[in-house]
Amino acid sequence: MNSIKVSGCIVTYNNAEIIEDCIESIFRETKGIDFHLFVSDNHSSDDTVQRIRDKFPEVEIIQNLSNEGFGQGHNKVIDMLDSQYHVIINPDIKLCQDVITELVKYMEENPLVGQIGPKVVNNDGTEQHLPKRDPSIRYVILSKFMPFRHYRRKYTREEEHLKDVTRVDSCSGCFFVIRTDVFKKLRGFDKRFFMYCEDADLSRRIRQNWELIFYPYCQVIHDWKRDNTGSIKGVFIFLRSLIKYFVKWRKEIFDFLHFKKKKLTK
Repeated sequence: MNSIKVSGCIVTYNNAEIIEDCIESIFRETKGIDFHLFVSDNHSSDDTVQRIRDKFPEVEIIQNLSNEGFGQGHNKVIDMLDSQYHVIINPDIKLCQDVITELVKYMEENPLVGQIGPKVVNNDGTEQHLPKRDPSIRYVILSKFMPFRHYRRKYTREEEHLKDVTRVDSCSGCFFVIRTDVFKKLRGFDKRFFMYCEDADLSRRIRQNWELIFYPYCQVIHDWKRDNTGSIKGVFIFLRSLIKYFVKWRKEIFDFLHFKKKKLTK
């Protein structure tokens, strides 16, 4: 495993209070692989960048001139990668075990897997149930209302109590491992999504040719802040991304069905 090159990237934006704990946990727990970490900073106005530079000189920092969003922040490193596997990491993630090496090992043994995510838990150890299905109106909108709350449990697959390795529709953008050649081939995240839905969109594109796996035998801690329900601005960003997602993928489905219909009528 020592010869396997793995890269990772954290996109930051005013994360000075949490970024040191995140990076420290990554370097403390990650062993047995050749690992290089990037931080793509979306023009923070606090001292996020200086803290990283002072404490972690081995981290390669990209200072973006503006905040172009989560996905585009990650895309900034694509042409710099020479790794075999790449890890997408939120700044509010903490590692408590060697998750990266374990996930990479599974992918080494399963060449059809293009993307893999671990179990994600809260600070108190409760599971966040993030191996979601594809977004839909009933899962994402109707599930907010009392008569339809059960749709949320179906969306997150909470009722299935996933305890074993399982093929899934989507890997959460808070933490996952992807084959670098797959990430490069797809040119990363769709830059039309500023925040939200970019992970579901990427996963959907990946699974056209590769498998997506939920791997529950290791876990990361995610100090989750529900920005999409905590402010009017967050709700607006979330809804705008959701509309873009529905427009993009309904068009893809319509074009596919139209193509199939034409073939059948020839």
